[in-house]
Amino acid sequence: MDEEYAKLIRRLNPPRVVIDNDACEDATVIQVDSVNKHGILLKVVQVLTDMNLVITKAYISSDGDWFMDVFNVVDQDGKKIRDKEVMDYIQRRLESNASFAPSLRGSVGVMPSEEHTAIELTGTDRPGLLSEVCAVLTDLHCNVVNAEIWTHNTRAAAVVHVTDDSTGCAIKDPKRLSTIRELLCNVLKGNAVSKTATMTLSPPGVTSRERRLHQIMFADRDYERVERAGLARFEDKSSRPHVTVLNIERDYTVVSMRSKDRPKLLFDIVCTLTDMEYVVFHGMVSTGRMEAYQEFYIRHVDGLPVSSDAERERVVQCLEAAIERRASEGLELVLCTEDRVGLLSDITRIFRENSLCIKRAEILTKGGKAKDTFYVTDVTGNPVDPKIIDSICRQIGQTKLQVKRDSILSPKPPQETTMGYIFGNLFKARTFKLIRSYS
Repeated sequence: MDEEYAKLIRRLNPPRVVIDNDACEDATVIQVDSVNKHGILLKVVQVLTDMNLVITKAYISSDGDWFMDVFNVVDQDGKKIRDKEVMDYIQRRLESNASFAPSLRGSVGVMPSEEHTAIELTGTDRPGLLSEVCAVLTDLHCNVVNAEIWTHNTRAAAVVHVTDDSTGCAIKDPKRLSTIRELLCNVLKGNAVSKTATMTLSPPGVTSRERRLHQIMFADRDYERVERAGLARFEDKSSRPHVTVLNIERDYTVVSMRSKDRPKLLFDIVCTLTDMEYVVFHGMVSTGRMEAYQEFYIRHVDGLPVSSDAERERVVQCLEAAIERRASEGLELVLCTEDRVGLLSDITRIFRENSLCIKRAEILTKGGKAKDTFYVTDVTGNPVDPKIIDSICRQIGQTKLQVKRDSILSPKPPQETTMGYIFGNLFKARTFKLIRSYS
């Protein structure tokens, strides 16, 4: 009865979305008012992220039965959203996403879609891993049409969309899928002894590869930091995110984060808070030229703030991982060429033969064209020798492979500030207890 009553309330109070280009000088302001429900913040942020909008500022409030968020957004060129059709589409998407399905957790593969078979991979990261995976898929007559690959803290995860290279359709034969699973698991396992490798089919209805990657890596416990022995990797520790956790008496836990700014940062953080079953009651996001600051007042879904040392440490570790997973580490290489079966296998083989390590990749094909983006380092995690890049460009073609930028070097570390100041006037707590500071 309680659930039916909640549905009635939502029907009587449909979400209201206001898009305003006059309220702010340099951004479009989007305000979302709706009946509150756990996970609604993630759905709203995901809509904005899927539209490739950059969130420059945000104010979040969902204390009680009502949800009200304000987002300052710009397009990829840093300009306001002026196109009326685009604005109408954003409004429809936000209003239609007020009711949503519960988030999926873990790998529970079932059936492929009609267009492609979605494969999820998890294993221990190592140089040449993606090349080996692509070689196996090519040998099994699977064509990679889209994929996203992340690596973090010695772990690797991927969501790969493949089709049968002869029919161009999804692969449905159970025996063939079993063979694909067996061979890919053998490649993923390698010499790993601490964690097992997995290959599964994506759950039906899941459209966001990025959402699944967060869930996969969270389930794989990639937030448990592991140091690789024997690798003298250059690492500027000051570029690591700075996460601080405070409790305001017994009411809320305040989580404050400073990090290098990048696209989709807010989405990544809200994904992880949602997967950890925390509710954001109040929050503020502010970005500068190179740096982002985010502060959230949270409680667990059971209504309690963070209450133990183990929980505090886990919150810090998981939020650090959320920020770092998508960090554009390494040299950015963009491949633009005609698509063909085996293209990805050939390109990744060339990278492997030249001792490049792929830290992150996004594979896209559309209309017979391939646009693949790779972030690469050498095998020790250090910047790639320019002579090697020149050699690779000659092998692949100067017009096909473009060198974008090197993001190994990070900006200067953020300056320390007093945490918990954003809502200082809202919450008149007598004392602030410092729980933990990680950097």
